Amino acid sequence: MAGLYYEQFRVGQQFRHDVRRTVTEADNVLFSAMTHNPAAIHLDAEYARGTEFGKPILNSAFTLGLMVGISVSDTTLGTTVGNLGWDEVRFPQPVFPGDTLHVETEVLELRDSKSRPANGIVVFAHRAYNQRDLLVASCRRVALMLRQPETTA
Repeated sequence: MAGLYYEQFRVGQQFRHDVRRTVTEADNVLFSAMTHNPAAIHLDAEYARGTEFGKPILNSAFTLGLMVGISVSDTTLGTTVGNLGWDEVRFPQPVFPGDTLHVETEVLELRDSKSRPANGIVVFAHRAYNQRDLLVASCRRVALMLRQPETTA
């Protein structure tokens, strides 16, 4: 499904995204390597055994990207100009290889763009949960959205 235009969103609108994703050790290693993050908690099983988690945890930047990425097809695919910012990013529970994540999105705010009248601004709350329905990540995302094209009769 294509994303929605600015006028198609309403404050309080909820999306329970159908796409789910089981994250893997390969996801974690590749993402950490691609982003030059050599943190032992992500890549070193021996080190991680000695932590409170007992095993490697997923790179949180991957979790953030996956959470937002899962939301795209239902919300902003083809209708966003770009992200203006992400804030209030939280990771209340760790994500481990083998966890299956599902995502929900809520529209928090709509406002006209003062500098770009052809666009509107949508503020989303994204929340990711693991297979036990524990909240593992959340953020607010501010997106600059296209307005619906005007139709001519």
